[in-house]
Amino acid sequence: MQHELLIGYNDRHTFLNRLSGSTKLLCFVGLSVIGMMTYDTRYLIGVMLFSLILFRFSKIHYRDIAFVLNVIIGFSVLNLVMVYVFAPHYGVSIYGTEHLLLGSADHYFNLTAEQLFYEFNLLLKYTFAVPLALIFLMTTNPSEFAASLNKIGISYRISYSVAIALRYIPDVQADYRTISLAQQARGFEMSKKAHFMTRIRGGIQILLPLIFSSLDRIETISQAMELRRFGKGKRRSWYMAQRFKRNDYLALTLVALLIILGITLFKVNGGRFWNPFKA
Repeated sequence: MQHELLIGYNDRHTFLNRLSGSTKLLCFVGLSVIGMMTYDTRYLIGVMLFSLILFRFSKIHYRDIAFVLNVIIGFSVLNLVMVYVFAPHYGVSIYGTEHLLLGSADHYFNLTAEQLFYEFNLLLKYTFAVPLALIFLMTTNPSEFAASLNKIGISYRISYSVAIALRYIPDVQADYRTISLAQQARGFEMSKKAHFMTRIRGGIQILLPLIFSSLDRIETISQAMELRRFGKGKRRSWYMAQRFKRNDYLALTLVALLIILGITLFKVNGGRFWNPFKA
């Protein structure tokens, strides 16, 4: 069943599914690069709202991505905590002022408004990037994406490898679930009823048979491609090739305008950082 998969392509009949894979790749990379470079909070909030609106239109359900989303949230929170632990005054050095919120001035782990503002910007970066990545992965047909990569100049060998990797993600997840159910049928509890550490140990035990089954599948695919003389020619045709349409050009134009706006803000702010603490 589709909701049991972590991530994978599914045609949800949205305008995002109908966009070319090249368009989605260029838009995703462009927004990700400009979003990671800038620290203008106003711009990041705008891009975050834009990505959340797109996510809403993508018709991706929470149950489809719950596990992946929880893992990403966990790592994001851990990263924010580690930033504060190892550099609690980094925000002060960036913005050039110090507004103390908690602790004394000479305390190493005092909390300043500048540090809190800096970490809020980091949170915005995670918030806007994750929906875009999920949209790209779950609305892009792997075969059409491979054809699109080859269309923009990437070797068809690399393009095909990427397509196989994307197709393989749901298969790995299905294998994991099958092995997990087999373990539970033998009496090893791995559901949510089990203790957290028990589930962790069970997951580790699944990895070994999962790796072996994956290696067998890779060997089978490699032999099949060799028998078909894959990679012998310099070029190849694509059954799923898709030409740019009006919506593709509109999407690229919109993202290009957003990128130009972000670059313009670099000049307005005198750098990557917008400083609301400046008098």
